[in-house]
Amino acid sequence: MTLSLDQFNLVYNSLSLAVAAMGAAFVYFLLARQSVHEKYRLAVTISALVVLVAFYHYMRIFDSWNHAFVYDPATMSYTSGVPGTLPFNEGYRYVDWLITVPLLLTELVLVLKLSKDVTKSLLTRLIIAAIAMIVLGYPGEVSPVTEKLFEFGPRGIWGILSTIPFLYILYVLFTELTKSLDRQPEAVKNRVFWLRIIVLATWGFYPIAYIVPMVISDPATAEVIRQVGYSLADILAKPAFGIVVVGIAMIKSEEEKAAA
Repeated sequence: MTLSLDQFNLVYNSLSLAVAAMGAAFVYFLLARQSVHEKYRLAVTISALVVLVAFYHYMRIFDSWNHAFVYDPATMSYTSGVPGTLPFNEGYRYVDWLITVPLLLTELVLVLKLSKDVTKSLLTRLIIAAIAMIVLGYPGEVSPVTEKLFEFGPRGIWGILSTIPFLYILYVLFTELTKSLDRQPEAVKNRVFWLRIIVLATWGFYPIAYIVPMVISDPATAEVIRQVGYSLADILAKPAFGIVVVGIAMIKSEEEKAAA
């Protein structure tokens, strides 16, 4: 695969942005942890852990991307598959998601402070579905793109299988977040509303990025859109999501302090 200088740099810069966002968010969450009531510190701690894991994996992704291409100054382009280079390792993203997605779901459920029975049931169902979604999606992600959209090749079949738990997670999250609104303080309701928007907007982009190689015939363009899309979605799904969670924890902490 050959990328123009601009295409390579677009992915390079999006990965660099993700590294910086994850690192900065980790520091912020550590500092914010001391500002919330002890009942909500576990949720904030998990937010910090999510971006720390993502920071590590984005460093690996960034490094893998740089070493997978060779620059040709004559054509001002980058080419992968050159002898002596390693293929870009897509597995780093999936290992990251396998760890961080269950943690993201956990921090969301914990900060809402639902009943113990509801919390346990939700976490069990959501974590099982999240693991199934990621495990089923990986074989399709690394399969050669041999089919177009709505054709049943390896990428399409694994994508459909992965979409089943994905839709289940979105349905459960959206319905449970909606139900929880009535039990939340007025100041929290707006934050929960934005949590729903972030979940739907960011999580909805992942399957779009997944099918891009099946829709766009130019592999270079498809690769750039996919990598940039995954990176931006991760920034919204982890640091931005965590900031909203911390905001909810701070509001609830103030209410706990006032009640005391």
